[in-house]
Amino acid sequence: MAEPKKIRIQYYRSAIATPTKHKLVVKGLGFTRLNQIVERVDNEAIRGMVKTIPHLVRILED
Repeated sequence: MAEPKKIRIQYYRSAIATPTKHKLVVKGLGFTRLNQIVERVDNEAIRGMVKTIPHLVRILED
């Protein structure tokens, strides 16, 4: 079976002065530190989370 497509996301701006919902999305994506890069399965749920906080994260192209 083929491996599912992945998306690399970098957490590059602090969520300190953002609404609580944005902080929960950052935590839900698995970020614990600033400038951290995580790799997640590329699906609608993850894309929706990234779309909620585009001012805090960036998608890295390979």
